[in-house]
Amino acid sequence: MTQVIKLQREVETLRDRLARLSEASRRINDSLDFESVLQEVLDSARILTNARYGVFTLHNDLGERPTFLTSGLTPDVTRKLWDWQEGMGIYSYLRGIPQPLRLNDFLGHMKTLGLPEYQPSMPINTPFPFLAAPIHNLGDIVGHFFLSDKENGTEYFTSDDEETLVVFASQAALAIANAKRFQNEQMARARLETLIDTSPFGVVVLDAQSGGLVSYNREAARIVKDLQPPDTSFETLLGLVTIRRADGREIPFQEYPVAQALKASETVRAEEIEISGPNGNAVRILVNATPIHLEQNEEPDSLVVTVQDLAALEELDQLKSEFSAMMSHELRVPLSSIKGSAATVLTAPTSFGSTEMLQFFRIIDRQADHMSGLINDLLDVAHIDAGTLSISPEPVPLTELVENARSTFLSGGSNHKLHIKLEPGLPRVMADRRRIAQVLDNLLANAAENSPDASAIRISAVRKGVHVAVAVADEGAGLAAGLLPRLFKKGPPGERGPGLGLAICKGITEAHGGRIWAESNGPGTGALFTFTLPAAVEEGAYSAPSSDAPAVTRPHSRRDRIRILVVDDDPVSLRYVRDILSKAGFDPVVTADPGETLHFVKERKPHLILLDLMLPGSSGIDLMNEILNIANVPVVFLSAYSQEDIVARAFDLGAADYVVKPFSQTELLARIRAALRNQEVFPPSTPYQFKNLAIDYAEHAVTLAGRPVRLNPLEYRLLAHLSASAGRTLTYDHLMQQVWGLEGALDLRPLRTAVKTLRQKLGDDASNPSYIFTEPRVGYRMARSNDT
Repeated sequence: MTQVIKLQREVETLRDRLARLSEASRRINDSLDFESVLQEVLDSARILTNARYGVFTLHNDLGERPTFLTSGLTPDVTRKLWDWQEGMGIYSYLRGIPQPLRLNDFLGHMKTLGLPEYQPSMPINTPFPFLAAPIHNLGDIVGHFFLSDKENGTEYFTSDDEETLVVFASQAALAIANAKRFQNEQMARARLETLIDTSPFGVVVLDAQSGGLVSYNREAARIVKDLQPPDTSFETLLGLVTIRRADGREIPFQEYPVAQALKASETVRAEEIEISGPNGNAVRILVNATPIHLEQNEEPDSLVVTVQDLAALEELDQLKSEFSAMMSHELRVPLSSIKGSAATVLTAPTSFGSTEMLQFFRIIDRQADHMSGLINDLLDVAHIDAGTLSISPEPVPLTELVENARSTFLSGGSNHKLHIKLEPGLPRVMADRRRIAQVLDNLLANAAENSPDASAIRISAVRKGVHVAVAVADEGAGLAAGLLPRLFKKGPPGERGPGLGLAICKGITEAHGGRIWAESNGPGTGALFTFTLPAAVEEGAYSAPSSDAPAVTRPHSRRDRIRILVVDDDPVSLRYVRDILSKAGFDPVVTADPGETLHFVKERKPHLILLDLMLPGSSGIDLMNEILNIANVPVVFLSAYSQEDIVARAFDLGAADYVVKPFSQTELLARIRAALRNQEVFPPSTPYQFKNLAIDYAEHAVTLAGRPVRLNPLEYRLLAHLSASAGRTLTYDHLMQQVWGLEGALDLRPLRTAVKTLRQKLGDDASNPSYIFTEPRVGYRMARSNDT
């Protein structure tokens, strides 16, 4: 009878254990959110074993700290446990045990092994029971459970607890693998959706069975926006539009081959059509359509239609025609003068005096010079478009460039008043004298042409970080807002500025590694044109680093070849960039595999990284974040995507520059030189120390009272720039340019948000700060290192 009762109790115990395991399994499979699953796995392990505290680790393959979660511990205890450096030794020991480990006295066991002594900062029982179990997936240990103490007093963990945890660990492994797979699929889907949504081509997906609309991207919506009547959806519009084919036939959408391809599983290749909406508006597009088959199904699952708006190409053709007409007119005028003057001299009567002859010769000479200038402008534009514009920058005093431009301008007989105001102490600039004279001459001529006679024209210059900004302002006709985006393009007659002058200014400035832009409050308010040039680094201003210097410092001696890492999955682009760098004297390290990037950063210690934005299996921005977590190296993006939101996001997260493909050799090298000059003056060679705050620039580490402060790359860069200039106020403009790479930024919200976050992480009170001080309407500053 006793034996029967004993068996019944064992059965009840097993039934209870199975019920609890079943309930725990249900909980951890209720969600596919990765973080939620991990926390639920740990909480369920505690419940199953009646443990008071729990720690869960998920390993990675990079040799870094694992994913670390706790249960039953307060946030303060969790932080102390995470910050306990000696704990990595205990963790390494426990991780190396391939089977479960059950101890009645964890602290005594660690002491016996000679491992670091752990002083728990939470209430515990004595002795301190402990239970650990590995989590296996596909034959590998991917994580561990670490459970300690019992909820009900001094009771130890039992063999039943151990068996339950082992069984649950196998269930947890499946749940974690599923959640990770789901997370990866969601990330891949998000990247694909971002790629499609930011594509310069319209993309429409139709269901192959019903013909209904599945999805469409922003460009597709933009293309048909003018065709849609109010309150009409994209899907409804498809049933209302009329299509005009190349042969002139007009058919409804249902009869167009795209709709027929849904049924016949056929493709449509590069057909040019015109779509007319019910409101009378029309748009010309180029259409491609491809059916998508799932696995081996004969019937297509969906049809992907790509559309390209031809309006931009038609506008380009029109601009080319207008440009040809403009240049024909510009060349015909001086040619007519030369021809007329020569004919007059050749057919002149004998009574023609030498004075009259000399006058006609002067006309021929002046008009020939004018034609030569026009031809040189055409050649410059051709070189700029081809990326072969030749410049020879050298350190030049800006006062010399401005004075030469002033003399040239006034010698032309202008009645305008020229006012010059240069900031004291400006450094020399890296400039090609002849080319920058060309820029200044063009901007002054443009200002004079578009402002009243005898009005003032102002030239000013200020330092902006590692650049010097030169501005030319007039009191003339001003600029309409719609003109600003196309101001520096080759334009037809009638637009502000000479047809080629501003386009040439842009090409020359960018070839120097600078920028040029225009500002105006509207017609009648005048205009301000600003361009930047790199400041020359004075020889001997910085000492060369030691041979074992970390990757955050680049060698300043030109005898050392500067290493540049290039990451791009396009072999043609990779070869093109590698050849440019090699010919320019750099040491290129190239890879098409994003997975090798961190290895190259650690082993080869590049001084700059050129990174493609869209990489197989990963985002360039995500990869940049990983790079900046281990090295303070400038990252320059190379991308075909020029959308403002993408460029802004790259700068916000720490990019040094963003170059849009296709780019010229001249522009790329100028951008590289500018990014390296920016890095050359930063960071300082000695750490920053003030009160409890310490910043080790070489180790890329920030500590507060000896404890690490976790900062993202952007926050670290902002703090490092402020501390490197401790004692000086850095203006809003300076910080936006140095940290975000934005010149003349009007929106200071990113800066203020970052400063607010920094203060929170440093425990700094904005109303009574210890570290970061606000200078109202000017900028921010930090106290000098070791000040009291």
